[in-house]
Amino acid sequence: MARPHEELYELCDCLRSVSVELDSYEPESQHSPIIDSSGEEMGEVKTQTREVLPGLRFLREEVKRDLQVFQKFLDDPESTSLPPLSTNAPYLVAVWRELLQARGVVAIYRTFHTAAHSQASRKPKNGSAKGHSVKVDVVADNGRRWIRVNTIKNSRILMEFREMDSYLTSSDEDDGDGHSSLKKENLIPQEFDNSVLRMGRELLEAARANPHSSNEIPSVTMRLTRLNPSLSDEPRIAYTIDCLQRMGVDVQLGERQGIVKETDDISARPTVLEPTAHINLDLSALIALISDTTHSHLPRDPEDANTRFIPPQRYVEWKKQRVQMLSNSPDATTTWEDSGIHSRVLAEQAQQEMKKGLLQDMHDRLRSISPTLQNIQFWTTQEARQRCLQIVFKIAGTRERQRAEVLLSCSTCSGTTTIPHNQFWVHSRYPPNFIPLIPIRLYPSSEPDTTSLESFQPNPSSPFMTSLALTCRDILSQEDISRLRESQSPPGHSAAPYLSNDEGDIPPAAVTLANPKLTVHTVQSMLWGATLGWTTLTTNRSSVKVLLKEMKRSAGGGVLTHEPPNEDDTARVSEAAIWIVKPRSLAEGSRSDYCSELYQWGK
Repeated sequence: MARPHEELYELCDCLRSVSVELDSYEPESQHSPIIDSSGEEMGEVKTQTREVLPGLRFLREEVKRDLQVFQKFLDDPESTSLPPLSTNAPYLVAVWRELLQARGVVAIYRTFHTAAHSQASRKPKNGSAKGHSVKVDVVADNGRRWIRVNTIKNSRILMEFREMDSYLTSSDEDDGDGHSSLKKENLIPQEFDNSVLRMGRELLEAARANPHSSNEIPSVTMRLTRLNPSLSDEPRIAYTIDCLQRMGVDVQLGERQGIVKETDDISARPTVLEPTAHINLDLSALIALISDTTHSHLPRDPEDANTRFIPPQRYVEWKKQRVQMLSNSPDATTTWEDSGIHSRVLAEQAQQEMKKGLLQDMHDRLRSISPTLQNIQFWTTQEARQRCLQIVFKIAGTRERQRAEVLLSCSTCSGTTTIPHNQFWVHSRYPPNFIPLIPIRLYPSSEPDTTSLESFQPNPSSPFMTSLALTCRDILSQEDISRLRESQSPPGHSAAPYLSNDEGDIPPAAVTLANPKLTVHTVQSMLWGATLGWTTLTTNRSSVKVLLKEMKRSAGGGVLTHEPPNEDDTARVSEAAIWIVKPRSLAEGSRSDYCSELYQWGK
């Protein structure tokens, strides 16, 4: 004899299985086209950023909550005489199965608006909202596919049809009342409508208003788990499905059978990221290329690295006296103190260089795409060059200044007599022209535009590059141009005069209005690289993280996942958008031997 509510027991068992599987579910790792050489493992060629899948926790909580309601109802002895429990379990099970089968899932239960929102209008004032909000159960295919589950039954849509028929009958009997005509227009647009069609139209409208990339409209899939036209004589059920398909909706009928995720050999192949032949350098990369840590002979051991950056006490006292004398202030000693933290950072950078040097890492990776390095070029913005010179002439040592002058006062930057390129490699442990850094070329403008891009042949843009460029442009579009002009003096082409270590202030970098954690010159550098499809070399990991968050916020998360081309049998080779390396600070002026020389010269 069957138990009362047998179907509820079966559904409860199914939901319990879903709950267990959800607890152990691991979202797919997000693969961003970022080479990360800053970690302990310098040989890794792929960055896997595992993030919590947006909406996953809410789905888990919904399943557990419904399971508790189920259990409480079925445990009640009086439930046998009660009507069946109304539950959301069929919908939750269907969403879970879609999540398991979908590829490239970037969000669950994401809300989109039928009217595109700008950055400033994400939270409208006074609670007002622009357009309607539409819920998407699973955002898949890296944002290119939206999946919505609808558990409407034949009986429920038949009730809608009967209600619609009553309105049609009422309209036919009406004697021309304008109000009734308006009611008819609202209730039965295009002479035929129902809740399923309205859901499809709203999803399509929201998809058009929220393109995945610059102009790629997401496809819409509707999973109708319990709608079956073959079990009804009502032709309008089949006609509803036909209307959805003609609108452009991918209609899937019935519950998805099986929960084994489909895989193929292509998706299982490892991804190998390579830099492009043209490398875009931001300010932090320029500093690293000049740094004494990058070029000087390596410490013998970690203890030697620590000792290298501990100045002698006599130098510390001399430096304090000199700062006080120049400032004519009795409290001036507080403006310069020997920093133990700074010394530890420099020592850690030296030890990182011992594992694998920055230039060696660059040399090895660039040779993989150009064995002779003849096709390799380095580019930077005028703002990054100008600020680098300001920093170098303020705090760098003699050898670092010489490298900066050779690197940034090149033939493409100045019409004056240039310094021989091999002077860059003097006092370096690397042979001359180990990497063809010189000349570093300058972009013709602060930001790429139609005119400045005429002289370039950009690489084919990947979805990630396109999204990065759009995000950077959106951030920069909020800047006050007059404010930027005040903070950025016109960049000169020749090296600025050397400034004393004790004189002259470095003007603060302008931060963006969109996010104070980003500087304008950093976003401009990233924009040039993304627009041209070139790899951007940077040591600024924190800014990269902030930009990725901005990209995810503006495009629904799909932009963080990269799809490499399928070319190789064993690995997929793809061009990196960003290349993160460990920071190398200007360290020559903090070396203990350099401090001793300054002390002797100062005496």
